[in-house]
Amino acid sequence: MVKSYLRYEPGLAFGVIASLDSKITYDPSGLHVLAPALDKLALWNLKQGLASKTFSPSSRSSHTLAVTSVAASPSSSSTSIASGHANGSIRLWDYEKATCEATLNGHKSAVTALRYNHLSSLLASGGKDCDVILWDVVTDLVFLDSGKKLVTCSKDKFIRVWDLEMQHCIQIVSGHHSEVWSLDVDQKERFLVSGSADTELRFYQIRTNAEMVENESKWEILKQFGEIQRQNKDRVATLRFNKSGSLLACQVAGKSVEIYRVLDDVESMRKAKRRLHRKKEKVMAKAMVVDNENGGLVDSLSSQELQHPTVAVSDMFKLLQTLRASKKICSIAFCPNVPKVGLATLSLSLNNNMLETHLIDTDKISKLYSIELHGHRSDIRSVTLSSDNDLLMSTSHNAVKIWNPSTGVCLCTIESGYGLCSSFVPGNRYALVGTKSGTLEILDVGSGSSIEVIEAHAGSIRSIVPIPDENGSVSSCGFVTGSADHDVKFWEYQLLQKPVNDSKQLTVTNVRTLKMNDDVLAVCISPNSKHLAVSLLDCTIKVFFVDSLKFFLSLYGHKLPVLCMDISSDGDLIVSGSADKNLKIWGLDFGDCHKSIFAHADSVMDVKFVRNTHYMFSVGKDRLVKYWDADKFELLLTLEGHHAEVWCLAVSNRGDFIVTGSHDRSIRRWDRTEEPFFIEEEREKRLEELFESDLDNLNEDRYAPKELVPDEGSVGVPGKKTKETLSATDLVIDALDMADAEIKRIDQHKEDQKNGRGGEFQTNIMMRGLSPSDYVLHTLANVNTNDLEQTLLSLPFSDALKLMSYLKEWVLVPDKVELVCRVTTVLLQTHHNQLTTAVAARPVLIVLKDILHERVKECKDTIGFNLAAMDHLKELMSMRSDAPFRDAKAKLMEIRQWQSKRMERGDTNEKRKKKKQKPANETRAGA
Repeated sequence: MVKSYLRYEPGLAFGVIASLDSKITYDPSGLHVLAPALDKLALWNLKQGLASKTFSPSSRSSHTLAVTSVAASPSSSSTSIASGHANGSIRLWDYEKATCEATLNGHKSAVTALRYNHLSSLLASGGKDCDVILWDVVTDLVFLDSGKKLVTCSKDKFIRVWDLEMQHCIQIVSGHHSEVWSLDVDQKERFLVSGSADTELRFYQIRTNAEMVENESKWEILKQFGEIQRQNKDRVATLRFNKSGSLLACQVAGKSVEIYRVLDDVESMRKAKRRLHRKKEKVMAKAMVVDNENGGLVDSLSSQELQHPTVAVSDMFKLLQTLRASKKICSIAFCPNVPKVGLATLSLSLNNNMLETHLIDTDKISKLYSIELHGHRSDIRSVTLSSDNDLLMSTSHNAVKIWNPSTGVCLCTIESGYGLCSSFVPGNRYALVGTKSGTLEILDVGSGSSIEVIEAHAGSIRSIVPIPDENGSVSSCGFVTGSADHDVKFWEYQLLQKPVNDSKQLTVTNVRTLKMNDDVLAVCISPNSKHLAVSLLDCTIKVFFVDSLKFFLSLYGHKLPVLCMDISSDGDLIVSGSADKNLKIWGLDFGDCHKSIFAHADSVMDVKFVRNTHYMFSVGKDRLVKYWDADKFELLLTLEGHHAEVWCLAVSNRGDFIVTGSHDRSIRRWDRTEEPFFIEEEREKRLEELFESDLDNLNEDRYAPKELVPDEGSVGVPGKKTKETLSATDLVIDALDMADAEIKRIDQHKEDQKNGRGGEFQTNIMMRGLSPSDYVLHTLANVNTNDLEQTLLSLPFSDALKLMSYLKEWVLVPDKVELVCRVTTVLLQTHHNQLTTAVAARPVLIVLKDILHERVKECKDTIGFNLAAMDHLKELMSMRSDAPFRDAKAKLMEIRQWQSKRMERGDTNEKRKKKKQKPANETRAGA
């Protein structure tokens, strides 16, 4: 009988506030910040410091789904959010429902820039694949002219302006001496600013068709306006205007953000006059040594300039403040809402896993909010579960955090040294942390404080292992530590009486010490407290008796040092993981090596047995968590999810979940489900995933001749070959073959009827009562719109010719004209050479040439007629009092003003009545 196992699946991921390689932004309401957290999007409430929503892809978590860019719709009526991922996909999310509405597969590598136009009708993306513009990595982009034009900057030192209607590059702007990293446009589309590694910011005036002069080129959209020297010498990372366009933020690749004030026309004109006046005074001072005739000429020219000054870029943009953060800034975002006090609100994401929000004022910058409780400032080096699995402890370079492993909520944060290992004391009231400096810290979990720091070792403490009793459960007798100072020390717990408040405090004392010949890397004790295993820097494992500390076994075979070990619950097996990427399973009775397994693509960092079984988990620097059967020496599962090296691992007592900590600062919980699986099925799945991953290496343009590569500035079809597109291609080919066979059966039946041999014709039930043409059309229409081009590109020429024979029938269907045009365009572009030389294709092309243009013209006329009718209806409805096209916001403001005036009138009437009543009462009292 084939053995089955229970599957482990991702259950929870927490500890990451903001990713390092992505940018933050505000949601459409301006009340929350969208911060990418590895493969998720978190919606943070800045005032409460809590994540109110999480946008997570439904597919299996992986480092290839890391969010690399995010954009929120600028339109208040739209609830769309777009996220770009490391695998080139773009996901569209519904902001209110937190659900993924669509997945766009266009780029072949990471998406680096996303931007909506003002109407939220268009979304532009730029990536590292250079597929569209074919020069270098797109670093930023922005829309112009109500979404009709697109401006992109890239590492090729150029800025390019694209006309989206013509689908071509219409202007190339040079001037930068290094890679252009960012650009932005103000709200009124007057100025465009770009930044690079140069020491200045370059400004351009955006010209419209009305501003064009007859002698100037109509393609010159961006005109040089000037330059401003930056204060910081680091390269520009992000440039952003606030929503009103009054402030410009320049984030550099460091710890500072320069805030520039954008002056209005009156202030800039006044500043230009002052500048010219100072220039005039300097010229007049120099002219004092010259004769009176020249001095009068200079004075008249300067006065003429003062009447009509030319505004320079230094007159328009003024450095207001410089914001300096404690750590390197990853991204910035202006809040779209105007604060009650101050000029604007700016949020930052830092590279130490923090979010900060600052209030910008004319004279100072003050911090408003900070989100830091929900994650570590650096990578997580150890995770430990309490005996009842209700608490989780994690350590990093400066803090220890206690979590609820079932909800991912941080219960408390305790300052500490660089914790490399940790353990709970029996009773779960106290915890132990071994640091890199060799100190042993005792923590009070209830109060969240450090109660004692003991100088335990002269080197870093690598392992803390509780000493179990004979039954295998953790006892209160003590624990063992292993350090880089060549010592293995045994410790006992003691409770000391406090003289202040008559309470007892935990402390530890060293009772025994085992001297080793090299650095101790890992220590483990068998569950029956019989054997002690110590791994050394010399790549060997020494096994001793716990009671007498006498030498028992020496396990050697690893080529590099052993970094982790564990002993099974029955004490029969010991597993070791090494920097040589191998797992070795040893017998603890004779010290023989049962099996050596090439486990990971990089160093094995931790390994643990599931209690009362011979199943084990291992983690490594290759970002993977692997599940093994130590009896059959088989790989059971590979769990993907971490985005960087996995340092540590903890398994619950019942084996119902495991917890892993990583260099990406996330803590992930993996839950055991009731779903059984078999080794053979998982092996087949891994082969399928390997086949799918190889699809990206089968690009046709890799070995294509150079003349087939599109020219610079041209536009190509986005998309990439995936498993879905191949499946869709197979369905289309099957439909064409089935329709071809059905047509032959129909023709044969007609000939039989002519000869008097035909009976009743039986249609193919697989075609569901459709004709051959309708069946192929139905199959093609069911293909996802984003996958249609790649599906057609995968068709062989013979099948493409069959498909084109049906187009003349489909074009007669009114709602399928657009589909027919897309299919025709792709097939003609793909198989142009074969179609022009194939004799069988000429009749089809001649028929399509006559029909297709006529049908497209009819559709355009219908759409134009409908648009004109809609405009006419809109005008009629706007003339009515209850028109739905009226501005609801303006109407609401009118109602509120009317109500406030009515309330003021009521207050004044009451005051008048009170004043009248007072004299009447006084006269009565006098009488």
